[in-house]
Amino acid sequence: MLNQLKTIVFLGILTGLLMSIGGFFGGFYGIIMGLGLAAAMNMVAYFFSDKIVLRIYKAKPADELHYKFLHDIIADLAKKANIPKPKIYIIPTESANAFATGRSPEHAAVACTEGILKLMTKEELKGVLAHEISHVTNRDILIMSIVATVAGAISMVAYTARFAAMFGGSRDDNGNGLHLLIMAILAPFIAMMIQLAISRSREYQADASGAKLLGDGKALASALRKLEAHSKKNFIPFATESTAHLFISNPLKPNFLISLFQTHPPMESRIKKLESMDLE
Repeated sequence: MLNQLKTIVFLGILTGLLMSIGGFFGGFYGIIMGLGLAAAMNMVAYFFSDKIVLRIYKAKPADELHYKFLHDIIADLAKKANIPKPKIYIIPTESANAFATGRSPEHAAVACTEGILKLMTKEELKGVLAHEISHVTNRDILIMSIVATVAGAISMVAYTARFAAMFGGSRDDNGNGLHLLIMAILAPFIAMMIQLAISRSREYQADASGAKLLGDGKALASALRKLEAHSKKNFIPFATESTAHLFISNPLKPNFLISLFQTHPPMESRIKKLESMDLE
């Protein structure tokens, strides 16, 4: 519930930021212009992102005979979550990771790397897949699409505002040009930070929902601990920055910049929350 509330609050702040910069620059039409352009771009991503991301990672449909155990686990979790069974894909890499995609439970897909299937015990894998199924039931693809639309609109309006401030101001504007320029520079950065905060909040929520779905948070906690250790010892670069937020574990090589702009909460914090959950 707390993570849901955080998402609502962050979305409210993001919307308020859009209204402020749009209103300051172009009034109502400034807001509509940015929102319309961002919505058009993200509408394409919303309807086709699953196909795009699966193609990026060369994901192949999981054969029902060879991967029967995987189909059985996901079918059982989908039944418990009261959603249709998602399509299942295998990503050909030894990197240990997984993600869910799709705009709704009826159009969902779950992808696992070959590496994670080798690394996890059956119970740990159930924990990972319960997390991914929870992203589907929590409509996180829809939520993050809305967030991306609003954040994108802010960036577009701010980009236009920067030009207006730099080339359209005059000596008699009482400093409004400077204020507009400062707002236009800061707004996209603030929007990005809020977008990252919402992404982290959705990860916490998927952890909690997945644990409740299984009636046990320790299996997922154990899986996350393994993923963290495996990433430190056997890091294999294979993910793009634009899709990193989809994965259960951050697939990018840790560095100073990535630590500042994390799409995932600290792994130790996630593990601690899961191990302290009371599911009795």
